[in-house]
Amino acid sequence: MFSKKKLIFFLILLSLNNCSFDNKTGIWGDSEKEKIRISELEKKQKEIINIEKIYSSDSIFQKEKKLGKSIILSKPKNNQEWRTTSLNLENSIGNIYLPGINNIFLKKKIGKDKFSTHNAMTPLLAFDNNIILSDDKGTIFNITKRGKVNWKKNIYKKVYKRIHKSLVFSISENNIYVADNIGFIYSIDISNGNVLWIKNYAVPIKSNMKIFNDKIFLIDQDNKILCFNTKDGSLIWDFLSISSFIKSQNLLSLAVSKDGYLFAITSSADVYKIKVDNGQIIWSRNSAESLYADSTDFFTSSEIVLNDDDIIFSSSFTMYSYDSNTGITNWKNDISSVATPIVDGDNIFIVTENGYFAILNKNSGKINSSVNILKVLKRKKQQTKVTGFIMGSGKIYSVTSNGFLIVSSANTGKVEYFKKIGEQNMSPPIISNGELFILLKNSKIIGLN
Repeated sequence: MFSKKKLIFFLILLSLNNCSFDNKTGIWGDSEKEKIRISELEKKQKEIINIEKIYSSDSIFQKEKKLGKSIILSKPKNNQEWRTTSLNLENSIGNIYLPGINNIFLKKKIGKDKFSTHNAMTPLLAFDNNIILSDDKGTIFNITKRGKVNWKKNIYKKVYKRIHKSLVFSISENNIYVADNIGFIYSIDISNGNVLWIKNYAVPIKSNMKIFNDKIFLIDQDNKILCFNTKDGSLIWDFLSISSFIKSQNLLSLAVSKDGYLFAITSSADVYKIKVDNGQIIWSRNSAESLYADSTDFFTSSEIVLNDDDIIFSSSFTMYSYDSNTGITNWKNDISSVATPIVDGDNIFIVTENGYFAILNKNSGKINSSVNILKVLKRKKQQTKVTGFIMGSGKIYSVTSNGFLIVSSANTGKVEYFKKIGEQNMSPPIISNGELFILLKNSKIIGLN
């Protein structure tokens, strides 16, 4: 006979199963409010696949200049891990040890490519001889450097199925911290993929992530700069800066100095220096320097690079160097970088989206050399874009949206060779233990050594 106690227990269990609140993960995906929010987000993704502003050719850098004398580079450093976007807190990549790329030792599809019209790609991370990546369904993979899947994790319920997921993450101690374009922020045990905590912030995150002194730093789509606790995801402080009319389709940049200052660029082109402990603003300034109200609606920037007392970054058309102590402009030049500028000694190495590899003087901003690296391709293949680059043992490895890897000498500024390694858009490369890794748009990972 079915006892009263068993009946009560059954009803409680049924009630818990039907409840959308998950104590372990904290996902409230079934609430009506959340369904409405996700429906609106889905509509926006369908309406705005990618917003591109049309500029005149006069605005785009298209000049070539021969290098007067060879560049002397620092000794390449053997990088073991890649724990965060652009390698470290300062986004200072430099000259990394990479003896060669003659051998393709890894070429494997990991995950799904459901939303082929979206170009946003999650950067790769490397930790303890494993690679961390995610696909556009939001599944995170921990794989060996030979492509074996150690574990995979997807936190998303059915209500989020039709939303393209763009994840950013960083590794701190033995955990992966993740944020996405829906509004979730969560922590995963890197050894087994178990979720440690999760918060639904309910506003899409639009920046890369930095972690310093048990604090997670992010920027949301409304240009609110956020600081969370790594232990449980609780909010420590936030600061709302000026919002832009059009929400950024590109990730915003953050960097943290060794003495505990956060540097941030918002989609309104505002640059901030902030004390990490309490969110106190030390200085701020607008890099757009325009009187027009819509001048920042399509603002994009590279990562901020912290080097000595300088802040180096680029907007859509201009490279900047600021004094990190005062925010005063050291110099600016009409050229831009498609990815994180690389500083080595007194030189800055960049590649523009339209394919110009340029070397600038770090102290003056003067362009010492520039060459159109796309000219080595057949004419039809030149109609492409550079999507990322990195320096490995004195060579610049540039990847294009149509699947080419172009190798140039950082000493002479000249193109040495190129090879076809994929068919689609590629993420910026990373280097770990003398090996180069690239993620293709179709979730295929390439490894070269």
